[in-house]
Amino acid sequence: MLWASLRRSTSAPVIAMLRGTLSALFITAVASCTHLVPSSQSRHDHALNLAHTAEWKSVRLKTEPFILTGFLPQAPQRAKTLTVYIEGDGLAWISGSRSSGDPTPINPVGLELAMRHPYGAVAYLARPCQFIADTDRNGCEKHVWTAGRYSGDVVEASSQALDALMAMFGADKLRLVGYSGGGAVAALLAARRDDVIQLVTVAGMLDHQSWTREHQITPLHDSLNPADFASSLLDLPQLHLIGGKDKNVTEATANSYRARFPASHQPQVKRIEAFDHSCCWVRDWPELAKLWLP
Repeated sequence: MLWASLRRSTSAPVIAMLRGTLSALFITAVASCTHLVPSSQSRHDHALNLAHTAEWKSVRLKTEPFILTGFLPQAPQRAKTLTVYIEGDGLAWISGSRSSGDPTPINPVGLELAMRHPYGAVAYLARPCQFIADTDRNGCEKHVWTAGRYSGDVVEASSQALDALMAMFGADKLRLVGYSGGGAVAALLAARRDDVIQLVTVAGMLDHQSWTREHQITPLHDSLNPADFASSLLDLPQLHLIGGKDKNVTEATANSYRARFPASHQPQVKRIEAFDHSCCWVRDWPELAKLWLP
């Protein structure tokens, strides 16, 4: 699924910034040899190169039962409100029938969005088992990034990691931005925490039951579904950005989620006509962020 999205993304305009250029070149090289999947180390190194260019650093976040990876600026600015970007599902599947042994993304769109955040305190949170060394792979069984990718354990570990990131910035409020499957995790985190003041998703997985029905694939039986938690999100400001050309997470998924809210509390869904699942969110992010940043 992600692999197909990656191949479509090679036609996107090259990102002007250096880190975007590096990313585009990396993706093009991968797509030219579609029978090969980049190694875990090369995917990790790609993210580290992006971070180095942006003067960011990686951090190791110990939770129960996972070690999670975060990225943040070299000199974090202390602030009351922290914006945290949550990565997508990554390389969960190599083909329609073969799961990956490591969900570290080939193209870490969530990370690149975070690094293009226009202003304010910002950090990035990877999903469990992404960007993780072999010695830190406690609990990294394949169900964590397949059927259980949005499980209670995943959400709890991510919540613990948010606490650790907030402590680094001295923050007491959160804005959560989730890309693709990270949108599901962001919504589930917002539903359980009382310190989230805004929820934004980009091509977000907001109703995986609707999504699996639409694509006629196996339901994610071990995962929580964000749409089931609408009652806990009624008063939270939300914006959900959907690509008009996205064949992966379509507008139908966002609308199915939106329909679970009463008419007076339905969250905003904005369709960006020319975009698909990966293009061109990173390129235009500083401008798109004006839609939701104060």
